[in-house]
Amino acid sequence: MAPDRIPGIDPTAAPSGTGCADCMAGDGPGWWFHLRRCAACGHIGCCDSSPGQHGTQHARDAGHPFLASFEPGENWMWNVETEEYYEGPELLAPTCHPATQPTPGPQGMVPADWEAQLR
Repeated sequence: MAPDRIPGIDPTAAPSGTGCADCMAGDGPGWWFHLRRCAACGHIGCCDSSPGQHGTQHARDAGHPFLASFEPGENWMWNVETEEYYEGPELLAPTCHPATQPTPGPQGMVPADWEAQLR
């Protein structure tokens, strides 16, 4: 199957923002380690090492199994159902958060003991 026709991946879906939509909406600690992008709808969530783990939660709740990294310099997808890396089509830009946004982020919300809070 051509990579641009993978069920569950919509290469035209724009990212929902530049940070974890759920953390920024007040669902959880308000900060993240790394970001993940839903390849079906563009929802930006935090990674499984982040306290909120919103990326995988969205994938499971929405039935959207493919997550892509939303980190600068990373170009991979993960299928949360099969727990395998996946090669998929290029997603609509931007493909990562702004380089000026710190990791972890967002700026001003990361606690001093953030490393102790990683999962």
